[in-house]
Amino acid sequence: MDNLNGIVAFVRTADTLSFVAASRHLGISASAVGKTIAKLERSLGVRLFHRTTRRVTLTEEGRRFYESCQRILDELRDAEAMLSQAAQTPRGRLRVSLPVIGYRFLLPVLPAFGARYPEIELDLDFNDRLVDVVDGGFDAVIRSGALTDSSLMSRRLGPFRFVLCASPDYAARFGLPGSLADLARHRCVRYRFPTTGKLQPWTLEADGTEPPHLGAAMTCNNMEALRGAVIAGFGIGFMPDFLAREALECGSLVTVLDDHTIAPGQFSILWPSNRQLMPKLRVFVDFMCEQLFRES
Repeated sequence: MDNLNGIVAFVRTADTLSFVAASRHLGISASAVGKTIAKLERSLGVRLFHRTTRRVTLTEEGRRFYESCQRILDELRDAEAMLSQAAQTPRGRLRVSLPVIGYRFLLPVLPAFGARYPEIELDLDFNDRLVDVVDGGFDAVIRSGALTDSSLMSRRLGPFRFVLCASPDYAARFGLPGSLADLARHRCVRYRFPTTGKLQPWTLEADGTEPPHLGAAMTCNNMEALRGAVIAGFGIGFMPDFLAREALECGSLVTVLDDHTIAPGQFSILWPSNRQLMPKLRVFVDFMCEQLFRES
């Protein structure tokens, strides 16, 4: 299309919400940026920005167009990289979606990744929704559980396990269960999957079944909130070992029924199978597989 210059000017302005800042980046005047975007708006037949004397903000149409344009420019940069020797140096923007809990295992290794690959710009999206890798504009996603989308390539990042935990305060007030059957009389803090609304099963026994008569004194759809409630003494919780580790080490949590908590977990990284594995994505996948869950 004839509007590539307009798209570049639009994206830079949307990034900064300033014609002046965009003009500095593009090396042209703020007036020229404004005229280029106005021409793009006339061509598209929509208004992309709300303009006042003090600020510039995206319209709803502008926001949607911005998300698409970002993906287009990323694809163009990837195509340029493939056709140049610069492709040998991993660089560019890398969009990765992770579960909210992912910051617990990812953030500790990011400084080493940034030091090794300083020209890669990480754009991390933490949420617990099931996202479409392609339509969402992501280069990769990290998720746990079974892999069901056969159109995606994947690699396992490493295993972890679940543990039952309670606070010392809860243990002092209510005692701790000595058997699976004892859980029926305890306050249980349960996790509810945000995508399905179902409660997470506590797979504790050797055959992988859930203990009978497991109640719920509290349910929540965020693992960090669940951990906080358990540390506060609200009840017994079932959580990944990497989420509980720090609290266990400092004594704000203790494990419960260690002989029965055998439930395994698995995180994987997935990316579109029909996309060229660019250097920036290849080194990210290799680094995460090398660094994550090394203690598991």
